Amino acid sequence: MNERQMAELLRKRLESSDRKIIYDRKNEKLRVEDAATGKGVTITLGGIVARYDREKDRAIEEVLHYINNALEAMNTSMGLKGHEDRIFPVIRSTSFPTTADDGKKHLIFKEHTAETRIFYALDMGESYRLIDRSFLEEEGVSEEAIDEIARFNIRSLPAVPKKDEVAGNVFYFINYNDGYDASRLLNQALIDRMAGEAKGDLAVAVPHQDVLILADLRNKKGYDILQQMTMSFFTSGNIPITMLPFLVEDGKLRPIFIMAKNRPTEE
Repeated sequence: MNERQMAELLRKRLESSDRKIIYDRKNEKLRVEDAATGKGVTITLGGIVARYDREKDRAIEEVLHYINNALEAMNTSMGLKGHEDRIFPVIRSTSFPTTADDGKKHLIFKEHTAETRIFYALDMGESYRLIDRSFLEEEGVSEEAIDEIARFNIRSLPAVPKKDEVAGNVFYFINYNDGYDASRLLNQALIDRMAGEAKGDLAVAVPHQDVLILADLRNKKGYDILQQMTMSFFTSGNIPITMLPFLVEDGKLRPIFIMAKNRPTEE
């Protein structure tokens, strides 16, 4: 199946009188909007096609679930005050749009690395709403307060990783599928603990929204494995972030390229 065929398949499953569906053939993206409000969600088709090749109908059902819940959340009225425990950070690529509602509302975000930014979300159960400046103004809440609350809340989420050993290296995966797996990278206590336990170089990767990879790289082969793993995950997620892993040095993240000789070089 190619991107055009995927777009047509999703169109048939999502089409209704109260929705507008736009296929961007040049960028291979599909946008689904509420016809009345213009609010909508845009998905990249390449990653979905890659997932379909492996998972078939399961991949389609998960994408449909994501789109339907996202549209529902956009039309749900819920304020920030009284729901502070539902505010979380979400890591996105620097190419992720900084406006919502077809460019009319400016999302609040904070620079993170050369590859990533931190946006903020109000959790609504099955989905969440990204927080924009007009929403903050209506609620009388500052961006600084939102950042502080979100970082506090991310530390409250479970973060017990699954472990796998490959070629003398140890890889850990956090994958709760709650929308905030990659965001757990902002749990500094978690990163500091993993760095303290690592016997080699600690590296991390956030290829898409629903996974955080932590790697204790003990030999050169580990770097190559991490790169291949990150690229594979990047093509399988609903919301890709970055194929580039990071080394953790003194609590900070340094993007690295993994070269053919399995050695890290600074970007």
